[in-house]
Amino acid sequence: MTVSSDVSVAETLKKRSQLLKTLRAFFYARSVTEVETPILSSAAVPDVHLHSLSTQVRIPGEAEKQSFYLHTSPEYPMKRLLCNGSGDIFYLGKVFRDGDLSPRHQVEFTMLEWYRLGFSMFDLIDEVIGLLQTVLNKQCKVERLSYREAFQAYADIEDIFTATAAECRACLARFKVPEVLGVEEDDKALWEQLVLTEVIESRLGRDGITVLYHYPAREAALAQICVEDSMQAERFEVFVNGMELANGYHELADSETYQYRFEASLQQRAECGLPAVPLDKRLLQALAQTPLPDCSGVALGVDRLFALQQGLGDIRQGMAFGLRDV
Repeated sequence: MTVSSDVSVAETLKKRSQLLKTLRAFFYARSVTEVETPILSSAAVPDVHLHSLSTQVRIPGEAEKQSFYLHTSPEYPMKRLLCNGSGDIFYLGKVFRDGDLSPRHQVEFTMLEWYRLGFSMFDLIDEVIGLLQTVLNKQCKVERLSYREAFQAYADIEDIFTATAAECRACLARFKVPEVLGVEEDDKALWEQLVLTEVIESRLGRDGITVLYHYPAREAALAQICVEDSMQAERFEVFVNGMELANGYHELADSETYQYRFEASLQQRAECGLPAVPLDKRLLQALAQTPLPDCSGVALGVDRLFALQQGLGDIRQGMAFGLRDV
């Protein structure tokens, strides 16, 4: 554990333990059931932005070892539990995502994920804010912006849903973002993403908590599409000090739409030169038999939250061991 000279390892461990206790107490007080889900799965998440770690397992009676994937989140088994009548549930534990090591990323990290039946996206946003204010021990200023409003406020783009790729490129130049190579001039979605990450996100939550909601429908992942506007999804993200802390949805329930979106993600993986992964057929079967109850769910990075709470510049400073220590 890397800690500053004036903080002992024991003090940091105790503070982290207290955070875990606070998180659990928050949900137990609301009668949300803690659940454990498998870390290994025969399926993986097809999302092009998530990279699963895999391992080989010897199963009695099988001639060859079978491939299993370490979960990137507990989402799929938690949704199976919801279909089986679990009621409100939360998970607090380890997840794994292959990729970069940085002050904000570790391959193995701690995630808090929870689902609330009958909650709208905005109901869940309120609960996330309540949790953050409890952990940070203060009534933070809260900024709530739609995705469209964020581009208006922070990038001077009036309507990002109708803006062109050229307008996005002009925005990047206006904010003196270094030239980006290898992106096609008319790839609006990618230029828009660059504006979001390079111009907007670093400015969010600087004076408290910022919530962005109603992301574009093409980025719905497993969120519902807005009934009032099919260009928008009922998805939100939460930022503090320019760092994303949480990602949540008003959850999609229809099994056929899950299948369609999973297959679309596989196609996107192929176009990006990424390997195909097996889909979670057990989740699809569970959804087909008993649709997911109306609910909203969110995943939150606990290591990032602890770093914010303690004023750490690197999440590794708040972890007992990082990848390079094992």
